[in-house]
Amino acid sequence: MATNKFFKSLLFTLTIAISSFGFCVENSFAYPVFAQQGYSNPRAANGKLACANCHLNQKAIEIEAPQGVLPNSVFEVEIKVPYDVNRQQIGADGKPADLNVGGILILPKGFKLASKAQISPEVKAKNKGVFISPYSTEFDNILIVGPIAGKTHQELIFPVVAPDPDKNQDVKYLTYPFYAGGNRGRGQVYPTGEKSNINAFGATQAGQITDITTTEKGESVITIVNSDGAKTSQTLSAGLKLLVKQSDIVKLDQPLNIDPNVGGFGQEE
Repeated sequence: MATNKFFKSLLFTLTIAISSFGFCVENSFAYPVFAQQGYSNPRAANGKLACANCHLNQKAIEIEAPQGVLPNSVFEVEIKVPYDVNRQQIGADGKPADLNVGGILILPKGFKLASKAQISPEVKAKNKGVFISPYSTEFDNILIVGPIAGKTHQELIFPVVAPDPDKNQDVKYLTYPFYAGGNRGRGQVYPTGEKSNINAFGATQAGQITDITTTEKGESVITIVNSDGAKTSQTLSAGLKLLVKQSDIVKLDQPLNIDPNVGGFGQEE
């Protein structure tokens, strides 16, 4: 099968034959639900994908897709989400955790997720435990997967069935664009707008750090006194590594901890 990394379009043609691929298809109940609940369409008018609103760090992805497909044929689009598998992130509980990955594929109207009947037993076995689903009933041409273990799934495979122009007059033999996104690691912002613990937190006022204590939960409580004697206390989540110590002089918004983010989101179109 001819493929092209970072391929930007899918081309209907009757002269290029491609192999059939498949995937294990089930419902996906995980972090993508945040986007599904907050955005009826995950792609904004400016092209930005909704995932980037919570995953602020940018990291590249790679795409492999066929140069051409036959009508009503099943083909594979692969999104590669590379990262150093030896690195860990901070979990919501402040403990070290392996990174998860996820992906989104936005296809032209008419292209859909391949059905179970179109998937070979060999490919089903290969992708056991990986679940993929349409974004919504309205947008069944948008596919999502994840989060899944990144150590074993840095290549996200989307099985797609092409529409048949003989059965759908709206489909033509043209060049069609598609859009893809891939993420590794937890996000920096929750859907509510609140920051997660995957952030560098700045001092809420300038002054001197007079005290640093640790709570039973492992949180760091930092007390800062400014030049007028006003005292503020900031509580940083467990697991964050401090950049400051007692008696340090800090400026407003100066980072108090090392940025723990080791993940990031990337998109191609």
